Amino acid sequence: MNCEQVKPLMGPYADGELEAAAILELERHLQGCPACVLASRNLRNLKKALKQDALYFSAPAELSRRVKAELRSQVGGRPRWSFRNWNWLTTATTGFAAVCLALLLTVTLTRPPSEQPLAREIVSSHIRSLMASHALDVVSTDQHTVKPWFNGKLDFSPPVKNLAGQDFPLIGGRLDYLGGRDVAALVFQRHKHVINLFIWPAKDADSMPTPATSIQGYNLVHWSKAEMTFWAVSDLNGKELMEFAQDFAKDETVGPK
Repeated sequence: MNCEQVKPLMGPYADGELEAAAILELERHLQGCPACVLASRNLRNLKKALKQDALYFSAPAELSRRVKAELRSQVGGRPRWSFRNWNWLTTATTGFAAVCLALLLTVTLTRPPSEQPLAREIVSSHIRSLMASHALDVVSTDQHTVKPWFNGKLDFSPPVKNLAGQDFPLIGGRLDYLGGRDVAALVFQRHKHVINLFIWPAKDADSMPTPATSIQGYNLVHWSKAEMTFWAVSDLNGKELMEFAQDFAKDETVGPK
């Protein structure tokens, strides 16, 4: 089962409507495809958000009062609805629905950090590497030492650069685990700030470095290039982290083995 075959099954899978055989095939695919894992998680998070009480809104007090007044006016008497009444109610209802939809989109597009599993997992991995003093498996500022170190340890060859000239010196790398797979982690410094750059294969379209939501005081930048996905994370300020990402993303030539 490939990514194109998986896409139409994501909805039924999230709703628990797939047959057992299809579930097994889809989950087997997810074990080796970070892009589809992320898509599946995002879909589940969206469905979860749509069920939250915060997305249900009561009618404005003035709208409720006017609707109740119109209804009371008809009790025991001749209906007094006119085209004008109906037009007003339709306009008000449509306007209210538009407001609700705008609020729904705002809530969905500005999801709290807890609803961003991959970004949260990346930040957690960054913190663990610092707390456990295990930021590095290979210690070197030489990209020609760090890059070969990954040979035989991963099923892809990560790009490695030393950005010392841009004041982002490489200090080494390590193996890490994100989204259900082994990934490469390159470690850089900016003064006393540590930058973790996580890299793994993905079939995403190429994209420019883009800031992601800050989580627990850590900034993230994400981009894709040549069938690789990149996530940079640090307590460095967002402007400098973006400069790092843009410097690293320049003129890359990367790809799976």
